[in-house]
Amino acid sequence: MTKVVPDWKRIAVTRYARVTEALVHTDGGPLVFDALVHRELMELADWLRQDRQTKVLVFGGTGDAFCAAFDTRSYRTPDSSFHDIWVEGRRGVGGLLDLDIPMISVANGPALYHSELLVIGDIVLGCPETTFADHAHFTKNIVPGDGVQVVWRQLLGPSRATYFLMTGAVIDAEDALRLGVIHEIHPRGHLLARAHEIAGPMSTLPSETLMYTRMALRAQDRREFNESVSHGLALSGLQMHLTGQRRPPVRRPDELD
Repeated sequence: MTKVVPDWKRIAVTRYARVTEALVHTDGGPLVFDALVHRELMELADWLRQDRQTKVLVFGGTGDAFCAAFDTRSYRTPDSSFHDIWVEGRRGVGGLLDLDIPMISVANGPALYHSELLVIGDIVLGCPETTFADHAHFTKNIVPGDGVQVVWRQLLGPSRATYFLMTGAVIDAEDALRLGVIHEIHPRGHLLARAHEIAGPMSTLPSETLMYTRMALRAQDRREFNESVSHGLALSGLQMHLTGQRRPPVRRPDELD
């Protein structure tokens, strides 16, 4: 077991033979979603795409929650622009979905912000404390256009997904299992071990088997995501600009709100 580089600040990456584990975090605890992890998720997907050693990805969070808090101030820096969000948004979730290796997700607790990062996994494991919601968009006066609308529509169907995204409704672990959002429930402390138990045999298969299987099973998901996310992000950026939530990039501290 060796720690691999690059050594991101929000993603702890560990190599286990042909299985790579990537856990998002803030200072070793549950992730507080911010602009830094938004960028690092894009970099993770780009790095994995070029990494020939990894044959299976285990993805999750640390501590007792996947992500239950959001740092909005991190997006309001002097050199920030919505262009960065647009690029990173397409290549973060979309990049993970486009990988040619299986992805096993570990939902280690509440995923109230950017839960789509977990549920795009080919196999999704949860614990009794796992919950899913979207508290990052519509209930916060933001258009849900960064891919969350695509992923949850695929999982829940159009009517239930619309309700879920517009009300901030919370789906608990048992309902998630019943709906097919997660596939197994285990105690939190056993989740990673179970993920690696599944990943190990997968990682012994030929790369061609893994690649072509994922292409066959996820082709429609990839196509729908890629077709919809740019338009959705553009609508989100337009809404924020017109309602005064996002100003053009600023360069001087005295121009900040």
